[in-house]
Amino acid sequence: MSTRTFGHATITLPELDDPGLHLSRVDTLDSPRGTVQEFTYGDADLRSLDLSDARLVTGRITGMHTKRAEFEALNLHRVEITGSDLGTARWTESKLTRVHIRDCKLMGAALDGLVLDDVLFEGCKFDYATFEKVRATGPVAFTGCAFTEAAFTDCDLADAVFSECTLRLTEFGAGRYRNTDLRGNDLSHIRGVANLSKILINPAQQADLAEALVADLDITLEDD
Repeated sequence: MSTRTFGHATITLPELDDPGLHLSRVDTLDSPRGTVQEFTYGDADLRSLDLSDARLVTGRITGMHTKRAEFEALNLHRVEITGSDLGTARWTESKLTRVHIRDCKLMGAALDGLVLDDVLFEGCKFDYATFEKVRATGPVAFTGCAFTEAAFTDCDLADAVFSECTLRLTEFGAGRYRNTDLRGNDLSHIRGVANLSKILINPAQQADLAEALVADLDITLEDD
């Protein structure tokens, strides 16, 4: 079983290159049965993509581009998504298990009520995205991702890992962040420092948090 480790999180990957696994190419992710499995889909340029009450199981999505995506109760299990642009996606009330999302754009996306278990986001752009009531129930890692002016609200990111991410003006609202690993990131421009109780940082980041807190409190520093 293929895994990758970031900080204290070890992610079990979808592992779609097993010799005994055959993925069939499909022309659509929408199935009348509600489930698409053992599939490969990609190189699609769409105006919009709407999926509701659907399951994608054991498959690979590559090079999919859509201006607008609307996902409701879209559950993914053992799925890899790479090199795709989901536009201003709205993704609600869904569960992702053993999912690897790599080099994808979800800029301005609204992610609401997602449950994440064994999920790796790698090299993704979440600038201006909103995360609301997103819960990590198993290992979750964001590595090399951009969260410029993104916002987290009422999320449970306990034990999640952010590694080498861009967190410029990222807003951490009220939520649960116990053991959230923020080591190795520049924290000097984050917002909502007071909400980040019991996170993990390294000693050098104390100055970053102090700078962010001064900005949060709108404190003016003046020489005597």
